[in-house]
Amino acid sequence: MKYNYLISKSSLHFTLIIGLVFIVGSCKTQKTTVSTPEPTSENKISYEKEILPIMKRSCTPCHFPEEGRKKMLDTYDATSKNIHEIIERIALPATDPDYMPFKSKKPALSAEEVKLFKDWLAQGMSK
Repeated sequence: MKYNYLISKSSLHFTLIIGLVFIVGSCKTQKTTVSTPEPTSENKISYEKEILPIMKRSCTPCHFPEEGRKKMLDTYDATSKNIHEIIERIALPATDPDYMPFKSKKPALSAEEVKLFKDWLAQGMSK
C-alpha cells in the first residue's frame, strides 16, 4: 500500500511539473511598441476643412488675390508645392525676419496649428 502511495505521489508531481512546463512554454512575451496609428477618414487632415481656413485667416492679403503682392498661396496646388517653406516659416520665432505672418500683421499661428500643417504633410496632404 505504501508503494502505491509513493507511485501516486510521484505521478502527481510529474504531472504538475509537465503541466507547469507546458504552461510556461506556451506563454509569449508581449512587446509593447508605440506606433502612430494610420490616419483614418475620421482623423485625416483636409486642406479644405482645416488648412485653407488658417491660410485665409493668416496669409491674407499678401498671399491671396486680389490684393496679393507675394507668392500666391491661395490654392491647394500652391500650398502643397510650398508646404515645406510654409512650415519652416510659421515655426520660426516671431523675432526672426523670415517669420510668417510677416511682422505680426496677423496673429501668430498656435503650436497646435503649426502641428496641424506638419501632420497634414505627414499624412500625404489630402484635399
